[in-house]
Amino acid sequence: MRITDLQHLIHKYFIWIVISSYLVAGLWPGLAMSIRSAHLGIVEVGQAKVTITAPPLLLALLLFNAGLGARVHELAKLARHPRLLAAGVAGNVAAPLAFILALSFLMSFWHNPEEVQQILTGLALVAAMPIAGASSAWSQNANGNLALSVGLILLTTLLSPILTPASLHAVGFVTAGDYSEDLHELASDGAGVFLGAWVILPSTLGILAHALLGEKRAALASPYIKLVNSVILVILNYSNAALSLPGVVAHPDLDFLAAILIIVGALCSAMFAAGYLVARVFRADRGSAASLMFGLGMNNNGAGLVLASLTLSDHPNVMLPIIIYNLLQHLAASAVDKALSRGMGPFVRQDAEHPAK
Repeated sequence: MRITDLQHLIHKYFIWIVISSYLVAGLWPGLAMSIRSAHLGIVEVGQAKVTITAPPLLLALLLFNAGLGARVHELAKLARHPRLLAAGVAGNVAAPLAFILALSFLMSFWHNPEEVQQILTGLALVAAMPIAGASSAWSQNANGNLALSVGLILLTTLLSPILTPASLHAVGFVTAGDYSEDLHELASDGAGVFLGAWVILPSTLGILAHALLGEKRAALASPYIKLVNSVILVILNYSNAALSLPGVVAHPDLDFLAAILIIVGALCSAMFAAGYLVARVFRADRGSAASLMFGLGMNNNGAGLVLASLTLSDHPNVMLPIIIYNLLQHLAASAVDKALSRGMGPFVRQDAEHPAK
């Protein structure tokens, strides 16, 4: 079997592979905990010593590969549509925060206040993460505006040391107790450093590596990179999910799980709808609308899971909304992709008669 055939096969069934990794994490978490506890070295950053463990290192490799696959020359085209790019970034920040604020009032009637705090905190980490690199793949498959898609990913990633703490602080004001303190502390101390070291730096190094290799060599390496990324994603999902899913399997709380599923599904739907709304407001063409929907609907929950597992391990249920969103965003992306392929275009402008400026 050729490497491209294997990669396409994995891509076709990847959502089921991810679901299987969660199932294995819930039933057999031993290997995952060994992966998490392995210390791979110590690096001195100024006066501080940082212990390198597998989850952040795997995340860094994943983002390095994402940067390696980015076609940076496409970004020059974004100069034609700066308002659309800025509106996409603004929507990616504002829409989930508005949802969480409304939810904090609605959930005040929930019978278990602790569960409310766990859900809000988990959603905070979903909302605070930059746009997922996977959104560009979905946009490309749907004949979307790839330059806009890559621009949304890179801009939200580069701005994450500012936007992520701001989002965490915002949700910290509507949460209570230890959860509020953790979010404010994470926003003040941990999130910026984490994103700089494990998200922005490897992404930048990947882009530089792409420039050094050139387009032809990068294209030849692409199938192998995608295969490695699939393996890394499964290992990350497995190792992070093992912190919370065994407890869910051993002591299932069905109403709590149902509430998370409904709430996270609503947030995911709202984010895809926000991308569509931005496209309508700016009278974008179909390709740009597709990129906005995939971009706003898909966040880098791999980074959110790693951050939660490192800093909020004393609250393992916080990871459940992130895990479920990670699954639902791919299911939603698949549904949007099918809708676009069947002629969803009449709902947005098909022509470039009035392109966004």
